[in-house]
Amino acid sequence: MRNFSRRHVGQLLLLGLSGAATACVDRSRYSEEDAAGLDAQREAERLASGRGPFGPQRYRGYRGLAELPWFELDGTDRLRLVADDVPRAIDVHAHLGMSLLFAPELDLQRRTPRVEHLLDCDRADPGCALDLDVYINSNFQPADLRGLQYDAVARLLWGSSASETHTLANLRAEMDDVGVEKAAVLPIAFGLPFGDDLAERWLDAISVSETPDRFIRGASVHLGDDAWREKLGAQAARGARMVKLHPAGQRYFPDDLRAMEIYEECGRLGLVVFLHGGRAGIEPEYAHQFTMMKGYEPMLAEHPDVDFVLGHAGARDVEDAMVLGRRYQNAWLGIHGQGVTVLDRLTREVGPERLLFGTDWPFYHLAATLAKVLIVTDERPDVRHAILRGNAERLLA
Repeated sequence: MRNFSRRHVGQLLLLGLSGAATACVDRSRYSEEDAAGLDAQREAERLASGRGPFGPQRYRGYRGLAELPWFELDGTDRLRLVADDVPRAIDVHAHLGMSLLFAPELDLQRRTPRVEHLLDCDRADPGCALDLDVYINSNFQPADLRGLQYDAVARLLWGSSASETHTLANLRAEMDDVGVEKAAVLPIAFGLPFGDDLAERWLDAISVSETPDRFIRGASVHLGDDAWREKLGAQAARGARMVKLHPAGQRYFPDDLRAMEIYEECGRLGLVVFLHGGRAGIEPEYAHQFTMMKGYEPMLAEHPDVDFVLGHAGARDVEDAMVLGRRYQNAWLGIHGQGVTVLDRLTREVGPERLLFGTDWPFYHLAATLAKVLIVTDERPDVRHAILRGNAERLLA
């Protein structure tokens, strides 16, 4: 009865959120042509996979990346970086386990035998079919995405067993496995009535961890919070260097006047603004309107002294993100999610100087993004160094 009740509540919550928000799509912002463009991108990507300069790049799960010359599996079946000429990476895009509303508190210092990645290509043996030449979400089936939705509900109500493995200790262990020196831990403020203090809890956890210097502290505030300015200032005073905002998750347009005030304050405090950028394709369809890349241009134009990171390099809207990357020097592109052919284009058509290594852990294994960088930069060590750490060092200096 208890399991049925949880599933039933989850279904009602998901259906309720979806139905309520669908009616709120702003057609002046998100047209039928925009929606059709996403379908066209998916089909073009499917047809192009394996036909780019690197040929087919298909593996069996994250463990399957051991087929590449830079990795191997150790005696415990953990994937490890074994090349000694790869720069120690700085990951600008990671998260921890989330517990919100009624969900119980997590022990973020706990070490567990393995990480249950939210999109886990190693859950079975052999792992899922992992194609590095497509946007990473294309590798997952509808059942995987439904599981992700239910896990999101669990993080709100009764707690997620996967989130219990998304700890600082587990992140650090995976960083050690694949040569990541530092990771930015980015919370999100969702605007919930209570239990919505991830930024403060994660800052607390970092401060008492065994290796606080391995983590770049992140901040987040919600546009609807009247106390956002005070909270942002307090998080900056505790050492936060980057502010995570998520137009799809927080349900706002990037050029909202309230958001513009936050960007201005970030500039005053010397904080980098990291935004989810573009349509990933796995979020509810009504959320797509908030992440069209045309909505990001006003912030770049009106706040030239603020550094903005467009997460996922625009995701499936990467073509539009590349336009912004070429046009604005304060636009940095986080590369997580993009396939090797697109990543190569980013290095050549936008330039490698503002591309940032990020993994979106714990959704995926850190090596899923690292492998792509190593493939694309195999004969370009200067580009490899810039993406893996040099650019992040300049951004955060």
